[in-house]
Amino acid sequence: MPRETPRLEEIDAPTDRPVETLDVADLGPPEPLRRTLELLADLPDETVLVQRNDRAPQFLFPKLEDRGYAHDTVETEDAVVTAIWVEEGDDR
Repeated sequence: MPRETPRLEEIDAPTDRPVETLDVADLGPPEPLRRTLELLADLPDETVLVQRNDRAPQFLFPKLEDRGYAHDTVETEDAVVTAIWVEEGDDR
């Protein structure tokens, strides 16, 4: 059965941008954090990254904020989904 992914409108993320999805639900720490930050460094600022995890990425949140990313997280029945994006007009 495929994992459920909420729509960006449910996550309070921009809906008019390209989306990249990263599923790290089967990885143990610190891999989800490392892979997410590495992918963000390679993505264009207009892309929204949607991370699927099996838990809330609590250690990721301060690192995102330090790097100027906005984020929102929602729990589904089978995952914790975090959208990560650069706010419009943010000169990171």
